Amino acid sequence: MDLLLDNCQAENGVFFEYVVFHSKQLLFALFYYLLFIFFVIYFTSKIFVESTMKKVLIYTDGACSGNPGPGGYGAILIYNGVEKQISGFEPETTNNRMELLSAINALSLLKEPCIVDLYSDSAYLVNAFNLGWIPNWIRNGWKIKSKEVKNQDLWLRLVELGKIHKVTYIKVKGHSDNEYNNACDKMARKEIENGKLL
Repeated sequence: MDLLLDNCQAENGVFFEYVVFHSKQLLFALFYYLLFIFFVIYFTSKIFVESTMKKVLIYTDGACSGNPGPGGYGAILIYNGVEKQISGFEPETTNNRMELLSAINALSLLKEPCIVDLYSDSAYLVNAFNLGWIPNWIRNGWKIKSKEVKNQDLWLRLVELGKIHKVTYIKVKGHSDNEYNNACDKMARKEIENGKLL
């Protein structure tokens, strides 16, 4: 009788381990299945949202006389074949600030989230996003080797605008054969000329 009981207990123990083992496998399978469903829904919704977003081209440029000194910027927004030009002037600034301000003011004109290709001849602007400078600055408390990152106020505005719009920054050669970049440069310099007369 004792031997029979021992055999039954052993069989029950094996059965229990079998159930536990397969229950764990089932839970893992369920977890990965739900994770897969989550990613499918997430990426499908993301693709759908992006497919309904307007696609805008933006060309920007900034200029400065003296650096620091009086500066201007120009930008051209293109959507569905329609162009809009903007420009502005700052009495005391730098060339880099005008490059950033041109992009900021152009993106700020967009009234809804858009997919944007932003063209600039400023390596300072384009590389900050494409080479990962900004995430490094944020991790380091907006410092480079204990020195404060310059133009932090403008970078923060661009980061916030990047949360609204899907922006791709594209480098173009300045003062070359890009008609839109040349037009932006002309607007920026015109703003400097007009500002000096004030």
